Amino acid sequence: METSKSRPKHKGSATLMKNPFLERLTRTHISLPLIIFSVISAVLIYYGIVEKGFEVPVMVLLFVAGFFFFTLVEYLMHRYLYHLPVTSPRREKFVYTMHGVHHHYPKDKSRLAMPPILSLIIATVFFVIYRGIMGDFAFGFLAGFLMGYTAYLSVHYAVHAFRVPRNFLKILWHHHSIHHYREPDRAFGVSSPLWDVVFGTMPRRPPSPQRGS
Repeated sequence: METSKSRPKHKGSATLMKNPFLERLTRTHISLPLIIFSVISAVLIYYGIVEKGFEVPVMVLLFVAGFFFFTLVEYLMHRYLYHLPVTSPRREKFVYTMHGVHHHYPKDKSRLAMPPILSLIIATVFFVIYRGIMGDFAFGFLAGFLMGYTAYLSVHYAVHAFRVPRNFLKILWHHHSIHHYREPDRAFGVSSPLWDVVFGTMPRRPPSPQRGS
């Protein structure tokens, strides 16, 4: 099996499953999760306002809080789950399947998003947790959380599929490229470098060239 330590390849794709049907489930067109979670978010907002009686300003605050909280979850999952230390063959396979394959084939557009079935299961788990903690406030909070996820997917896809833009957004391209090609133990934030700043995982500055060298 190819490992996450292999040199990145900009062409081709890895085969994760021997079964053709299961292999197909590991691939996702980016539009599918963007549509699914945008619709779910809209339904949650509608239900919170119309059925639960929340006023719009309250829903906006819950939405923003959920969106912001997702950026933290994104960072923590990328740092501690996707880059889990490999201590056994089983863990190595798990890490490669979850994220290492993306580092090996960073330009594979079919694996720039988690399969919808898996992401829907995870979203349901988050809803149960949020509902248990905050009651009906979970509708607005989860709506923002899911839109944070769609924003992350959009940025991640753009960074790998399109050229670096000539505007302030180029920092996201550069930040993620450093994670892929120079320092995989740094720059874990994709949608924002905020939490890399907070937790001290911003890229190290390359050494300055010696004068006269």
